[in-house]
Amino acid sequence: MITYLHGKIIDLTETSVSLDVHDVGYEVLAPRPLEHKIGDEMTLWTYEAITEDDHYLVGFETKPEREAFLSLIKVKGIGPKTALNALRATTPENLFKAIESNNTSFLKKLPGIGAKAAAQIILDLKGQLSSTVSTKGNPKQYDEVAAALKQLGFKTKQVDDVLATINEPEAGNEEILRLALRKLSKGTNK
Repeated sequence: MITYLHGKIIDLTETSVSLDVHDVGYEVLAPRPLEHKIGDEMTLWTYEAITEDDHYLVGFETKPEREAFLSLIKVKGIGPKTALNALRATTPENLFKAIESNNTSFLKKLPGIGAKAAAQIILDLKGQLSSTVSTKGNPKQYDEVAAALKQLGFKTKQVDDVLATINEPEAGNEEILRLALRKLSKGTNK
């Protein structure tokens, strides 16, 4: 298994980085390859994906990104490409915060993650993630705030959309509700 690659970038696409490592070129799928330049040196922490139909490398600039990816692919129904696409849209810290605070709205906004997958991610990963993520606060806070907003007459889609933009696991219900109402009122005034 290849743990990491270090080399010079020889090509970039929207989805991959090609590295020259001692005169051998490796194409590695990566979350944000276009943030780099051809000719730069870089290290990618890798995962080698082997399936019936495909064989490819996935790489990350940091170990926490790789750990988030490895956690996601352990979830039933989440494959390497879905996990990679989800990580293109967020950071490991925000992902872990959303999982620890049951923020399914945030998770459902990630590419390839629907309601069922978001619930499965929380079920499988909650409480098992990096110790750097705070677990303070009410674990059901986003569910409770969503219920309160729906009782106030907001539609489920509006509630999901606004809660997907709020990822504050250490905030109390009142603070999250206040943030959500502020955002919802701005949206209805347009």
